[in-house]
Amino acid sequence: MPGLRVTTADGVATLTIDNAARRNSLTLSMWKQFGPLLENLADDPEVKVVVVRGEGDNFSAGADIRDLAAIFEGPTDGGWVTEAEDAIASFPKPTIAAIDGFCVGGGWEIAGACDIRIASGRAQFGVTPARIGIIYPLSGIQRLVTVAGPAIAKLLLLTGELIDANRAYEFGMVTRVVDPGSFWPAVGEFAAELSTRSQLSTNAMKELVDLLAAGGHAQAGSRLAFWQQQAAASDDAAIGAAAFLAHTDPQFTWSRSLD
Repeated sequence: MPGLRVTTADGVATLTIDNAARRNSLTLSMWKQFGPLLENLADDPEVKVVVVRGEGDNFSAGADIRDLAAIFEGPTDGGWVTEAEDAIASFPKPTIAAIDGFCVGGGWEIAGACDIRIASGRAQFGVTPARIGIIYPLSGIQRLVTVAGPAIAKLLLLTGELIDANRAYEFGMVTRVVDPGSFWPAVGEFAAELSTRSQLSTNAMKELVDLLAAGGHAQAGSRLAFWQQQAAASDDAAIGAAAFLAHTDPQFTWSRSLD
């Protein structure tokens, strides 16, 4: 049955979009699952990084057309699409979109809401409202403008054309393109490396970057003060410095349970 599936190992949670028979298109029930699942992962002190991926050969072909009207129903623009996208974007820990195969429409919105996007060389991207006669949610338009700029956003939104991974990289839509033969090991290695970093540092820097990117300079100042208090009460800086001097791997101890 189509759904979202979560597995966790060694500090890395993998959230899998599981509807491979339909290129991981997202049904109404799947869109509704993002918020509760991510809330649970945010509260889990053992989870340091979340990888979002699709089952099998594709990331996601977007919203299931059969559920389209219900998916976009809701009290806010974009309905359940925006709810899911915002849940990912506001998630307090680092998120990685591992993109193989098709990443189209709502699939791009999910990937675009992640912090870091790593693409297989065989990935294809598309922002396709013009192909089916709908208006993209403002949240999706704004995020695409932020990631790729207004000119590229217009090109993709107005044409609905599919682009390959290298062109997506040129447009700033992905951070890194990896050969398909080594894609999943590379994603695993990167997620594992990120999970060893100080959660105090990664969580703070993620929040502050997002606030500054959104123009929230005043709020960023108050949040910086909060994070400086967290740093003062934490042993992470001393642990990091001692490990650096000893040429060993640091074992950081700060957890969001302190937040």
